[in-house]
Amino acid sequence: MRYLPKSPADRTEMLEAIGVSSIEDLFETIPAEYRLTRDLDIPRQHSESEVLDRFRAFAGNIASGEFNQLVQQPASKPYASFLGAGAYRHYRPVIIDSLVQRGEFLTSYTPYQPEIAQGTLQAMFEFQTMICELTGMEIANASMYDGSTGAAEAVMMAVRVTGRNGAVVARTVHPEYREVLHTATQHQGIPATEVGYVAETGRVDLTALDAAITDDTACVLIQSPNFFGTIEDVATIAEIAHKKGALLIVSIAEAVSLGIVKAPVEADIVSLEAQSFGVAVGFGGPYCGVIACKEKFLRQMPGRLVGETKDKNGKRGFVLTLSTREQHIRREKATSNICTNQALVALMTTIFLTVYGKQGLRELAEQNLAKAAYLRSALVAAGATTKFDGAPRFHEFVLASTESAEQLNAKLLDKQIIGGLALAKWYPELGENATLWCATELTTKAQIDTAATAL
Repeated sequence: MRYLPKSPADRTEMLEAIGVSSIEDLFETIPAEYRLTRDLDIPRQHSESEVLDRFRAFAGNIASGEFNQLVQQPASKPYASFLGAGAYRHYRPVIIDSLVQRGEFLTSYTPYQPEIAQGTLQAMFEFQTMICELTGMEIANASMYDGSTGAAEAVMMAVRVTGRNGAVVARTVHPEYREVLHTATQHQGIPATEVGYVAETGRVDLTALDAAITDDTACVLIQSPNFFGTIEDVATIAEIAHKKGALLIVSIAEAVSLGIVKAPVEADIVSLEAQSFGVAVGFGGPYCGVIACKEKFLRQMPGRLVGETKDKNGKRGFVLTLSTREQHIRREKATSNICTNQALVALMTTIFLTVYGKQGLRELAEQNLAKAAYLRSALVAAGATTKFDGAPRFHEFVLASTESAEQLNAKLLDKQIIGGLALAKWYPELGENATLWCATELTTKAQIDTAATAL
């Protein structure tokens, strides 16, 4: 068994149970001159990620035959990456793969027989509960394909709820999310009107938004933090939408932001990409999308939901409930004909959130915020400028360099650095030298300094 140290709260509870106030009280019978009053003279403890890095360095050096340099020098230097834009590199605790690879989870199929699938159903139920706590919504489903299809499903859900037929979409929503939305709605007669952003802040243009909402607008779709990394004024946008009878959908592509950014409680529907919660950046998937909403919209929610109940003996149990999917009812009555739940990937998210906890998630978000602030200051000091400085941001920002994005990234690649994402493809008005940069807790100070030097 692995040694898992108790938390301070656990220790306090144990001490109270045996009637002492501190750990020192346990050693009162030992004469003071024989008690150690200083820290042990040993190297500091290492985090799990540092231990893994150390072993990877050992393995690389052994493979290259450099046995005499096991500690001093890794055999190969990994590339530093400053890419984000909807797919984020975060540390994955090793316990995630240890648990999701258990046969009960890895090989199980849809839990239609609750009497033999209580573990899977409970994991889904816990997932839904955590998502509600994070987003400030009242109910959540047991996951979707990913954030992009989740956003599209949320728009179609709003159309069913309101009986209206149009959507207003902010241009600051991830461009590929908007492309998926177009694919999903183009043959359903659901027109989508795009509204721009304010040049100084990168936030939705509220005047244009107000003008774009009509009596036939079912919903307003925004993203916060948006594609530029800027945090939108959700409360004001909600007020504008609700005043005209439209629902507000908030798409969140970076779930870790919820550790420090206020939950979008003013929204009616939240579409979340949970990839950052323990899901590897794996060439585009599989990822973990979620829809959460107010309880009054429950029956129009796509996807799978797990409910809590009691068996005939009064014991707590879990079952699939309100399954308005195409598998269970007539296709024309289904809330969605393409959605599924990513139970195994959602389990990764559940384990991640359980391991980090409320305080851990906040500390993780603070690390991301601090790394991005240091990265921005280092690049600005190196001669670049940043856009949209008039609004708060999380861990991404738009950089304007003195040369084109292509030239800059080619120069950085020579230094084993993958630079920011070129934005001209989707936002030509920003110019050829605009790139989107991201820093997470896995970005090191040395990598940032190297990028700034190269710039």
